[in-house]
Amino acid sequence: MGRKLDASLAILNGVIGDFLEKTGNGLATEMSLFAEVGGDVPLVLQRGPLAQRLPAATGRVVVLVHGLMTTEQIWTMADGTDYGARLSRDLGYTPLYLRYNSGRQIGENGAGLSDALAALTDAYPVAIDEIVLLGHSMGGLVVRSACHLARQDGRAWLSRVKRAIYIGTPHLGAPMERIGRVVTSALRVVDDPYTRLVSDIANLRSAGIKDLGHADLRPEDRARDRGWSISVTDPRHPVPLLPEIEHYLVAASVAEHPLLVALFGDSIVPLESATAGLDGAGLPPGHVRHLPRLSHLAIARSPEVYETVRAWCAGEAAPAAGAS
Repeated sequence: MGRKLDASLAILNGVIGDFLEKTGNGLATEMSLFAEVGGDVPLVLQRGPLAQRLPAATGRVVVLVHGLMTTEQIWTMADGTDYGARLSRDLGYTPLYLRYNSGRQIGENGAGLSDALAALTDAYPVAIDEIVLLGHSMGGLVVRSACHLARQDGRAWLSRVKRAIYIGTPHLGAPMERIGRVVTSALRVVDDPYTRLVSDIANLRSAGIKDLGHADLRPEDRARDRGWSISVTDPRHPVPLLPEIEHYLVAASVAEHPLLVALFGDSIVPLESATAGLDGAGLPPGHVRHLPRLSHLAIARSPEVYETVRAWCAGEAAPAAGAS
């Protein structure tokens, strides 16, 4: 029952989480770090309580950030393990799982993650040698936003980040949200009260969902005028990948045929949005991987994707397709 409730709250927060927060509703999810998937008690980011909760803490930390309308349960695989637990077992990482209100602006969640990582590094019971940031879908954009703000604010935690791994992240935005935006705007100009009511209801979708349209990482990005464009490519995006971090991309598609890959991607994020412009910005070919026959949600709990993540964290080349 607990997992079903958590999943329901995650969906609710994804759809109207910004409204829940603004109205002080107790159903709004507060950003917290947990030591395990499905945890009931968040970590207190103070030295004493953190040392007590993480008695086996290592100097290698991986922070897993879920996407829209989900929780850290998204990382759980069929055998009950998850990406974080396996990285602990295989490479000695200490996994920490972020849970947050995905209906808030991406920039707001990025700021919250930056604050949480600053508090974590100050209170962590042992010296941190390395932080890996692992984000699925919107979670990857929250990671990018946090890193951008940390660099801007001179946060010390950023110097410990060696790798950022993005899984199914819409770096160039999500056309489905752009289409919804265009349809909503079109309905508003129809001189009919019922049509406008439909438009008003559709426009109630959360700030987080709206930010996905053009991958807006900062509050000021939301003010950019794109007209009615639903194109994937947005060359004006002002927040590049930070050059001091190694970046890795995993993209999926539900099919193998090139036309179907181009049209549908992983069913939510087009392949172009998950990879285009980023590998061309200087990423080595070995830092970008496309896996067919996987959906948007499946890539967060796929053994094959995990083996790619494990290899990258170990400084190895990703395994050949089908080798997991």
